[in-house]
Amino acid sequence: MTNKTIGKYGETLAKEFLIKKGYRILELNYRYSRMAEIDIIALKDNTIHFVEVKTRTQKFFGSPLEAINKTKLMSIYNCSKFYLLNSNIRCEKMQIDAIAIVLDSNKQAQISFLENISL
Repeated sequence: MTNKTIGKYGETLAKEFLIKKGYRILELNYRYSRMAEIDIIALKDNTIHFVEVKTRTQKFFGSPLEAINKTKLMSIYNCSKFYLLNSNIRCEKMQIDAIAIVLDSNKQAQISFLENISL
């Protein structure tokens, strides 16, 4: 599997994970520019969730969550502001969440969900 294929598979797993938890998916791979993208935008309990998904096939190079740095968070934040300004969605709160997925050799997933992440 290529890195792109692994990433898309992880995003599919993350979407299914959120749906099972009662989230309504609003957007997938929402782009603000060539440099800014939000993997999943979802709504639950009048809170809009901007979700970054990171998928790895091993932890040898660290946890998938370690790939979410200050620059990435700022990119998600700026993209989320653009989305809110240009959508008809109204909500009480917004937050940035992260889903980390580690796949084993049989494509079995270990999923970690961190809500309301910040610097």
